[in-house]
Amino acid sequence: MKYIEGQNREQISIFPISLDSSINQDNEVRLIDLFVECLEIGILGFRIDHIENGRPAYHPKDLLKLYIYGYMNRVRSSRELEKECKRNIEVMWLLKGLAPDHNTISNFRKDNPKAIKRVFRSTVNIAKHFGLIGGSLIAGDSTKLRAQNSKKNNFNQKKVERHLEYIDKKLGEYNEQLSKADGDQQKKEIQDEIDKHHKRKDVYHQIEKDLKDSGEVQISTSDPESRQMITRNNITEVAYNIQTTVDAENNIPIDYKVTNTNDSKAMGNALQRAKTILRSNSFTALFDKGYHTGSEFKLAHDLGIDVMVAIPRVAAQAPNPNYNVDQFEYNKDGDFYICPQGNHLITPGTWHQAKTYQFKRYTTRACLQCRVKSECSKAKYGKGVQRSQYTEYIYKNKEGIEKEPDYYRRRQAIVEHPYGTIKRQWGFHYIITKKYKHRAEADAGMIFIAYNLRRIINLLGANSMKDYLKKLCNVFGIIYHHISLYIRLYKISVVFTKNTISFQYQSLKRLIFGQNIGFSLGF
Repeated sequence: MKYIEGQNREQISIFPISLDSSINQDNEVRLIDLFVECLEIGILGFRIDHIENGRPAYHPKDLLKLYIYGYMNRVRSSRELEKECKRNIEVMWLLKGLAPDHNTISNFRKDNPKAIKRVFRSTVNIAKHFGLIGGSLIAGDSTKLRAQNSKKNNFNQKKVERHLEYIDKKLGEYNEQLSKADGDQQKKEIQDEIDKHHKRKDVYHQIEKDLKDSGEVQISTSDPESRQMITRNNITEVAYNIQTTVDAENNIPIDYKVTNTNDSKAMGNALQRAKTILRSNSFTALFDKGYHTGSEFKLAHDLGIDVMVAIPRVAAQAPNPNYNVDQFEYNKDGDFYICPQGNHLITPGTWHQAKTYQFKRYTTRACLQCRVKSECSKAKYGKGVQRSQYTEYIYKNKEGIEKEPDYYRRRQAIVEHPYGTIKRQWGFHYIITKKYKHRAEADAGMIFIAYNLRRIINLLGANSMKDYLKKLCNVFGIIYHHISLYIRLYKISVVFTKNTISFQYQSLKRLIFGQNIGFSLGF
């Protein structure tokens, strides 16, 4: 039987194939190259002013191309990317044969979290240019990505005390054994164990001191800013919490932020950033019940943004749910509540201070003689209703949810779409960088850059994307030429009078911005 045979490895080709002809014209690696070439790296925040002495540095564009290619092909490790530079013909074409070592590759990511976020903003700008972002409905949520820190190396006060208690118990046992030991060898072995446990005790005392000095409730020793969080049900992981805002039109993320806290205080900041990105506040934002916080509703109201947040279960349940607080009617004009039995709950008007908010308390003497008191409250003197300064905003959200329940149900389909691709399909369910939040921010930024580029290419098609990027590079060349001219003249003029500088700036300002070009940088 005949088989297809390959070429002889030792045979010399008469017509050698160039590296460029080895890459198809529709290969997405060409889109990555075009996309990065359209970016003005220095303005985005990447360092380009390296000293001339010593070995030349790699250009940030080359390292950015390598990372975008790696993340789009599920390769994040700097060591694996180093290997790809030497064995992957697409990477060889992309980097023109360059092969940086893994330390150079790793340092580029960890040193440029802010610049990487601006590159992400550029992908959002491309999506906006093509009308892929509707800007009328967005959804926000968070996902936990496991940190490079085991549960074993995460401590709180109770865990430290438990370890110290165990060590003290073992030391007591060893001291008892030492008093009964016969022979120098046996005593030496026991004394070694005692010394070892004393050293461990010193380590835990230092962790306890660091914990108290930090003011935090927990501390991680491998990745200090990571925290143990509930991921689902009662399962916990030492992780970072990635806040994401996604536009509903094509499920494209428009914003992300890496945190090590829960969701309760995250909605307001997310809305502020979304307003800046979309340049509008005429959109509706959907969030789950983890974001249901009174102060955040107040902030959304001040921003003029409509929000719909899932309503959590009532924390304080009455013996009979028909007498829960939400069944009490509030009279705004008279500032009192009416209970289901028709009694008025009034307040003396005193504001009480809770941990994060103020509230007034409403009560009635009628509770003492009420026939349904046992169904309404277990308190000795009857029901007491608390009303915070944020209650009216909370009830406004409730009315919106009850009015359009189907509208809110779209949230999960919008915001979970990127998570499904990133965590399940690509396997990016953990942060690959180690030590500190800003490095985790860089890793998350590269993930969302790769996701947005992949999403835009799938929606537009490779050819449309390529044509747009080529035009963008040409337009940017014109703008960059004028900006460079202005910078050169400004530096020359700085030795002259203030009027001279002002005159040259104004004339060049007309020259630069007089061009009828609809282009904005991605930051």
